[in-house]
Amino acid sequence: MNHDLRQLLSILSLVAIGFLPTSAPSLHAEGFESLCNGRDLEGWQGDPSLWSVEDGAITGITTAEKPLKHNSFLIWQGKPLANFRLELQYRIVDGNSGIQYRSRVIDPDKWIVGGYQADIEAGEKYTGILYEEKGRGILALRGERSTIAADGESKKETFADAAELQKNIRHEQWNDYVVEARGSKLRHEINGIVMSETIDDETEKRTAEGVLALQVHVGPPMKVQFRNIRLKRFND
Repeated sequence: MNHDLRQLLSILSLVAIGFLPTSAPSLHAEGFESLCNGRDLEGWQGDPSLWSVEDGAITGITTAEKPLKHNSFLIWQGKPLANFRLELQYRIVDGNSGIQYRSRVIDPDKWIVGGYQADIEAGEKYTGILYEEKGRGILALRGERSTIAADGESKKETFADAAELQKNIRHEQWNDYVVEARGSKLRHEINGIVMSETIDDETEKRTAEGVLALQVHVGPPMKVQFRNIRLKRFND
């Protein structure tokens, strides 16, 4: 047996027993659409003085010279979201941000949005929570499972320590964020770990569908970036 044949048989045997790494598609690749082309803000609308694309990532920047008077949003122009899984990476330096979903545009001229928000901040308290912008406020803290009844009564269950969950969030580095909404069930994950879960059955205030948007927040100067934004819709 010549050397080349022996080498080929060796490689085949390694593959057969699982010792040779092989490339495979992402577990969630099928059925996803990309929401950012990495070059410009095509498909999105927001204040051009705040939003741009930098190094392939959607980037929101505020400055001390031009402080915000209100929270401002970059709004995706695609079909409203109902049941879906959103996957993206984010990085934030100072300040506060968030991912709006199933939300409503309150003032299109000022890019103001209200509704469910998967929170993001540079600090250590709010990232991963469910906040309702222009609405009920905090619905579930990090480490909480919140069930909101039809009459608005809320029951909370702690499933993890918020400070321990915070240790899995990388400061000023890229983090993986997943937002999943199916019916009244809303879940936020960061770096593969569940941060908060909510069942929102409050009849008069919950929303079944709405827009997707990204936030820059009033307050100190900040920079937030989003990349690899992918969406998968569910029919149920």
